[in-house]
Amino acid sequence: MSIAVTGALTLSACGSRGEKSGSENAGGGTKVVIGVDAPLTGKLSALGLGIKNSVDLAVQKANKEKTVPGVTFEVQGLDDQANPTSGQQNATKLVGDKTVLGVVGPLNSSVSLTMQKVFNDAKLAQVSPANTNPQLSLGPDWGTGKFARPYASYFRTATTDVVQGKFAAQYLYNDAKKTKVFVIDDKKTYGAGLANIFQEEFKKLGGTVVGADHINPDDKDFSAVATKVKASGADSVYYGGEYPEGGPLTDQIKKAGAQIPLFGGDGLYDDEFIKLSNNNSNGDLATSVGAPVEELDSAKAFIADYKAAGYKDPYAAYGGYSYDAAWSIIEAVKATVAANGGKVPDDARAKVIDALSKVSFDGVTGKVSFDQYGDTSNKQLTVYTVKDNKWVSVKSGTYTG
Repeated sequence: MSIAVTGALTLSACGSRGEKSGSENAGGGTKVVIGVDAPLTGKLSALGLGIKNSVDLAVQKANKEKTVPGVTFEVQGLDDQANPTSGQQNATKLVGDKTVLGVVGPLNSSVSLTMQKVFNDAKLAQVSPANTNPQLSLGPDWGTGKFARPYASYFRTATTDVVQGKFAAQYLYNDAKKTKVFVIDDKKTYGAGLANIFQEEFKKLGGTVVGADHINPDDKDFSAVATKVKASGADSVYYGGEYPEGGPLTDQIKKAGAQIPLFGGDGLYDDEFIKLSNNNSNGDLATSVGAPVEELDSAKAFIADYKAAGYKDPYAAYGGYSYDAAWSIIEAVKATVAANGGKVPDDARAKVIDALSKVSFDGVTGKVSFDQYGDTSNKQLTVYTVKDNKWVSVKSGTYTG
């Protein structure tokens, strides 16, 4: 699968190495690079390419409108293949290019865990449009209520699993009226954390966890766990994981005789989930961050511009959040340059981090700003269901605790 698309290839190829901040480029003005780290190939590339394209779109708009006078933005896209080791290597590459003043990504929380310190040590801002693991912003003891921001350079436009898992449990118990759930996770940082938060809230509401199990992400045969689900008498399944395994898992559970909905997080919310389920996912559910961009007045221009740009791949689940993540970096660069007499300062990276903490604007997904932990102030989520082999929204709301 090609890792670049029309309109993005030229920008991606321009990200040179080792140039000093303030170098002049052929396009005129000072070059500022926004890095992108995401899975651009492999099983999760449908999401990764949507992230990269959406950042590219923001950069094109900023350059066209001269949002930051004297600055020309470029994109440097790197493929992590959803692999933590690759992500860490990419972080090191981006840090080594002094023209990079901010990075959008990654998709996976497990990848972000290996990148955060590299970025923070170099005072390079990172804004993820998709990470949901609470530890990334609240620290390893967040589960005990002790919040401590590990890295000042880390921000995100996606809300966390603390919010997403509880929102899902409340919907399943209160709205869908399911009381007996079988919980499965893929043993990964995102999936296991989300499943744990979900089941604690589900039990607190009065529901029963009738069984729990794990799967290996690289497996394709889930018949053993499907048999357990059938035998448990569960009226629903909650899966902490992503669509490459979630699709076949729900297919095999139903073929085992358990005609019950499988519910998951934003890692399921992609059309690939439906395809991989052999179109056997009608009635299944997923939460995703924010409200559907197609239903937001604030996203109309983004959707139209994305279509007009001619990208081969859709913006997918995180397009709006990626655009807003990129724009938050652009706004931070704008504030930094304005405060330095219209020029990029020598300590631009540190100044961009400081400016990001004060950013506030109306974005594609709504109001964009960050709290004291670097988390988004937008706590809105949506529950989707598969109907006639298509995702449709069934409930949007703001989690209040």
